Amino acid sequence: MLIAAWWGFVGGAALLIGALLGIYLPVSARLIGLVMAFGAGVLISAVAFELAEEAYQRSGGTAVVLGLLAGAGTFFIGDWFIDRAGGHRRKSPNGPQPGAGPMALVLGALLDGIPESAAIGVSLLGNAVVGLPVVAAVFMSNIPESMSASAGLKKTGRSTRYVLGLWTAVLAASTLAAALGYQLLDGADPSVIAVIQSFAAGAILTMLADTMVPEAVEHAGAWVGLLTALGFVAAFLLSMA
Repeated sequence: MLIAAWWGFVGGAALLIGALLGIYLPVSARLIGLVMAFGAGVLISAVAFELAEEAYQRSGGTAVVLGLLAGAGTFFIGDWFIDRAGGHRRKSPNGPQPGAGPMALVLGALLDGIPESAAIGVSLLGNAVVGLPVVAAVFMSNIPESMSASAGLKKTGRSTRYVLGLWTAVLAASTLAAALGYQLLDGADPSVIAVIQSFAAGAILTMLADTMVPEAVEHAGAWVGLLTALGFVAAFLLSMA
């Protein structure tokens, strides 16, 4: 469990790195969009080869389909409520919606980050080592996510203390999610593990389509498709190594 917590912390620590870059580094919205696109491609690869495929090998197609749909539906419903509380533009370098409350931003960040961290913990089940492609995918996608959101929060007048406090809270939750993802499922039936893996995959895939890719396209335009493909290729080669 401690090993799972550690790797969850490593993946989540990228949130603080990205936040610091977004606050202190004068990076254009276009560059942030390009980096987000690359991170999205990395996560798509992890969803396909480290989560969905492994879940299928554990328990077959039924568990994968049920998990994917459940994860997608859960994220969709949670995101729907958060959007109406002002968290719709939480990843934008231009800042969230006017009047977005801190609770909506925190819940939005948690909704985006916890499935990824739980996937890290689950990747340890039945293996001697953590699934490094999953950790790498989470790390590489978290940097542009928090970088974009933090730059936007600073533009709306949020203090550095507020922004870093937000990501520190998400980092703590991500560490806990990775530990629980391992502890609660250690020794569980393979079909249960497969459903949880594909649940995380469905939530991540829906998050990418709903929040991350649209922001990347808005700020980086036509180059997003190419950078997403390059991110997918990089993560694919890592998975096959």
